[in-house]
Amino acid sequence: MKTTYSVTEAQASLPKLVKQADGEVLTIERRGEVAAYLIGRDRMEAIVETMELLANREFMDTLAKYRAGKLKMKALAAAHV
Repeated sequence: MKTTYSVTEAQASLPKLVKQADGEVLTIERRGEVAAYLIGRDRMEAIVETMELLANREFMDTLAKYRAGKLKMKALAAAHV
């Protein structure tokens, strides 16, 4: 399926493209140059969550300790409701 559209095509087909972007990243071009990307909500939420973790000093310090072998992780038991 096509994943690159001109701005004009995107304007004419926005509802269809929003649905398509649920499963893949779409590229929107203006005069042959990339102007924007259209991505689905789930992917965007994952990107934001990753950025928040990368900006969290405590998380990054803990990750560095784990990678250096100075910290061990344990699996959590399944919660019973």
